[in-house]
Amino acid sequence: MAVKVKRVECRLSQEQLANGADMARSFISRVERGTANPSVSSVMKIAATLRCVPSELWLRAEAYLEDK
Repeated sequence: MAVKVKRVECRLSQEQLANGADMARSFISRVERGTANPSVSSVMKIAATLRCVPSELWLRAEAYLEDK
């Protein structure tokens, strides 16, 4: 969920994020739905494309899980 929220804030489509991170759009979709567990290097690529640090994504994900 953290990736999707940040992606929408950045006004990027899944395809734009995937292209920027050199990943498949289907993988980005699975990450956003929580059905894929990206590696640290994948999170770093996603964060770079979203112009944030990986810890921002982890903190957002943690906050989301605590609110559930």
